[in-house]
Amino acid sequence: MSGVEVAMVAMATELNLGIIRDLGFTVPDAAPGDLLIAVRAHDTKAAVEEANRRLTAVRHPESTPADQPPLTTRSATRAGADLVLVSTPGEHAFAEAQDAIQAGLPVMIFSDGVPVAQERSLKELAETRDVLVMGPDCGTAVIGGVGLGFANVLTPGPVGVVAASGTGAQQVTCLLDWAGTGVSHVLGVGGRDLSAEVGGLSTLRALRMLDEDPATELIVLISKPPSPEVARTVRDSVARLRTPVLFALLPDMDLTEATERALHALGRPVPEWPAWPAWSGKQNRAKTIKGVYSGGTLSTEAALVAGQGDFVDYGDDAYTRGRAHPMIDPTLRVEALSRAHETDLVLMDVVLGHGADPDPAASLAHAVARTPATVVIALIGTEGDPQDLHRQAAAFREAGAAVFTSNAQAARHARSLL
Repeated sequence: MSGVEVAMVAMATELNLGIIRDLGFTVPDAAPGDLLIAVRAHDTKAAVEEANRRLTAVRHPESTPADQPPLTTRSATRAGADLVLVSTPGEHAFAEAQDAIQAGLPVMIFSDGVPVAQERSLKELAETRDVLVMGPDCGTAVIGGVGLGFANVLTPGPVGVVAASGTGAQQVTCLLDWAGTGVSHVLGVGGRDLSAEVGGLSTLRALRMLDEDPATELIVLISKPPSPEVARTVRDSVARLRTPVLFALLPDMDLTEATERALHALGRPVPEWPAWPAWSGKQNRAKTIKGVYSGGTLSTEAALVAGQGDFVDYGDDAYTRGRAHPMIDPTLRVEALSRAHETDLVLMDVVLGHGADPDPAASLAHAVARTPATVVIALIGTEGDPQDLHRQAAAFREAGAAVFTSNAQAARHARSLL
């Protein structure tokens, strides 16, 4: 509206209260369920009246009840849904996921910050309803060709993936796509599923589901080191399946090696994974490796392959609370590049696909060009992704980085430059 300098209409969550205070307002006592209207304007009364008018219009739509979209998870499950995706803040995810499971629907919980006791409770309930829980903190899934969360454009094929790692699944499936081998489904289970606290409940169910899928000829299980007891339980379960299962578990093998083993198991050739050397002369001998990652498993893998260095996963819960994931918002990683020195080698990932930054090179390439450090990038994506992988690679090369489609190969190259 004309004359309005600042306006915010938001629930009174801790994050929103902080934003409203930063805008210079004195905040009244409010609970997360309260709606706050903050306005600074020449005519505050008129602005508040307009806000109330719009809120009232939403509350009493002119459409008939049959045309009104569902307002709750429970009502949505009665409207013909066959899967529920939960992406609320973690402290509010439990109730929505529980409603989905009680309705007999599988649920993908994109939210992070869900207590592990709640995760266990949801997965135990899912066992009684015979449905799959993907997550919490499940960043990637592909169901019958439909990507959920952060998802690359993949060709259909014979490989089914069960992943306690979103970016790990993206690396393997993107390399498979480069090799001309597609996937049937990618079932994310959340990074804690193979922990002793959760017991691998979703992993065991996902394995059984893919074993029953006629389109799946090989299953790849991707995870960081699982609990030894849970690993034994999973291996005992796998022994009873008809479909062969390849275990891609760090640190037993890196993700590129796992992909190559999957191709061998299917009798398909292993290609040379695309890589683009740096154009500029910034590939100098370095003294230290700094990992600046957006994917947790990719960061862990790179640290294992490089064998040394200081690695930070900016996609960790500690960095994403109150801000967008680094696959979407490059701010923290741009700042990290600005702090690098001439003696540093920065090793980082750039993940493409739906849900991610539509043009990561637009912001990160400038930061790469400005940093005095040597930069090596693992570019995770396919030729079908909307960001145009070849254009992204060219932009990062021009900025002075060496670019690899294999994260493990990128880490080995970084190690060779020390």
